[in-house]
Amino acid sequence: MDLIGLIPSFGGLIWTLLAFVVALSIIVAVHEYGHYIVGRWTGIHAEVFSLGFGPVIFSRVDRRGTRWQLAALPFGGYVKFLGDSNAASGKDGEAIAGLSEAERRHTMHGAPLWARTLTVAAGPAFNFMMAMVIFIGMMMLNGVATQEPVVGAVKPVPFEGQTLLPGDRILQVAGQETPDLAAVVSVGREVPPSQSIPYLIMRDGSELALDGPYIFPPVADGVTPQSAAYEAGILPGDVIVAIDGTKVSAFSEVQSIVGASDGRELVLTIWRAGEVFETTLVPRRSDLPTAEGGFETRYLIGLSGGLGFTPETRFPGPLEAVKLSAQQTWFVTKTSLSGLWHMATGAISTCNLRGPVGIAESSAAAASQGVESFVWFLAMLSVAVGMMNLFPIPVLDGGHLVFHAWEAVTGSPPNDKALRVMMSAGLAILLSLMVFALTNDFFCP
Repeated sequence: MDLIGLIPSFGGLIWTLLAFVVALSIIVAVHEYGHYIVGRWTGIHAEVFSLGFGPVIFSRVDRRGTRWQLAALPFGGYVKFLGDSNAASGKDGEAIAGLSEAERRHTMHGAPLWARTLTVAAGPAFNFMMAMVIFIGMMMLNGVATQEPVVGAVKPVPFEGQTLLPGDRILQVAGQETPDLAAVVSVGREVPPSQSIPYLIMRDGSELALDGPYIFPPVADGVTPQSAAYEAGILPGDVIVAIDGTKVSAFSEVQSIVGASDGRELVLTIWRAGEVFETTLVPRRSDLPTAEGGFETRYLIGLSGGLGFTPETRFPGPLEAVKLSAQQTWFVTKTSLSGLWHMATGAISTCNLRGPVGIAESSAAAASQGVESFVWFLAMLSVAVGMMNLFPIPVLDGGHLVFHAWEAVTGSPPNDKALRVMMSAGLAILLSLMVFALTNDFFCP
């Protein structure tokens, strides 16, 4: 056996596991802290706050009597409240029977319905809030594009001659007026792909006509983790100058060639910081959400493109940032739910559902692209965890909320025997879904 040859793979495995554990630990900690802090505010006492399962590595008891612990298996966590029999908030009848009426008020099962409902809902709510905080942070760090047709920064491309510069106001593209950024985008989509197109710009108070790069050049703005492009070594900022020897001038040409490939191998010629090289990849069938709410199946390599320049940005105010982040969180949630529905109805492949191995690989890929990419991945994963926990499956938070809704309508909770049966059924459903997703990790392309 070639042990030396295994070192790169071993290092990659360690990196994948580390990125996965860090991502999962942060999201689980936020989720469980939501349960803990709202429970504390509503008078429900937490006996244990555990990050991880299994043997305890470290623990301490705070002045409120809560044990904070770090366990050996970092693949989840839980809050055990007074009167709980387990991490899933099962009822410990014997323990509760030995408590006074005042002490029962501080258990999850003896607290008022409103307190229990808020405590259960707080976990998913904190996941959504975490995503919103990240989105707001990204906006405050990078800003948001203005609607003015002003160049913020120019993306490097292999173009000889005059080009756009930061601060230029684009007055015309290919002879058509561009009063705002939306017009630049609209006109740019109508102009046929070419190595250069005419611009009329305002620079330093004077109008200037020049021939610059195509408005939507074949530049990789983003590379999707675990995609064909990612595995072929393509990086953000790379320029695709040819595919199978055919020159391309626009990102739309890249999309057309890849879409018509039918999954055959493609040879891409890449320009990167003045250096030119070739890489080979195979497009993959993918199901993409449409503007109408459905899905379409296309061949993709995992690249996203955009304008040949970064628009001038501005920093939104607090209220606008909250609004934009809420819209982004809702969009991610809506798209995810739509994807699950289309998988359930057979409209798209169930291979779109990935398990822990796929999530681990994606987290490592995101981390390898930098801190900003990893933090963005955390926001996406946090939304997914919050959404999943709201599914009306016993064992999950959504199942508990259904029980609380039943109690609100009927005046009494389901009896203990029915609860145990439903919790067992919920656990079976959850484990089945996990096994199915894990199977996808190993057998789906």
